[in-house]
Amino acid sequence: MANVSSVPTEAQLIVSVEDVSLLKDLKKAISMMRGVTKITVPSRRRMSSYERSLRDLDEGRVYKYDSLDDLIKEIEG
Repeated sequence: MANVSSVPTEAQLIVSVEDVSLLKDLKKAISMMRGVTKITVPSRRRMSSYERSLRDLDEGRVYKYDSLDDLIKEIEG
């Protein structure tokens, strides 16, 4: 008969950090804790220019001009 345990033998903890500069210190501190076997920091995928454009639309960073001449005047200053 197999020995089945309902208690998990391993668990994961997900921590979200706003300041990326803290990652190195956090990894070091967590690795010093008893029972920690692995620390993984997923790499962030870089957004494509299309995805950045969609984000700009969602966040309202869009400018409208009546004509191309108005746009050129704005660029020239």
